[in-house]
Amino acid sequence: MAEMTGRKVLAITLGAFGVIIAVNLVMAFKAISTFPGLEVDNPYVASQTFDADRSAQQALGWALTADYDEDAQEITLRFTGADGRPAAVDTLDVLVGRTTEARDDRRPDFVLRDGAFRATQDLTRGKWMLRVEATSTSGTRFRQRLALHVEG
Repeated sequence: MAEMTGRKVLAITLGAFGVIIAVNLVMAFKAISTFPGLEVDNPYVASQTFDADRSAQQALGWALTADYDEDAQEITLRFTGADGRPAAVDTLDVLVGRTTEARDDRRPDFVLRDGAFRATQDLTRGKWMLRVEATSTSGTRFRQRLALHVEG
């Protein structure tokens, strides 16, 4: 076995720290490039009306459920009012994507059929996020984020 010199110890130490720094740089680049990290353009402005928006949404009494039929490749959204009947939704905008990256984000076209909103969408296995924004016929905004698990 060769003698352990100061140069060898320095090379081992620099090599170990070099690997750690390289891995950290790669992970930081991947984190920044795949997920923008923004929920709203200006959080301060959004916070000014948060309580009023939340109260108005709760006053609607709506409940939202989501389901995915893998065989039909169809997402189903059901809005129900406080009375348990389908809610009257005026406009609907849905963002479907992964929770960890923006690359797979898409906005499917939902169609009202049989009391539920349905959209054909081929989702691969894993966890998906639905960011739903709707308005009632009175103009009240409804926003909710739902998790959707595809077993595939």
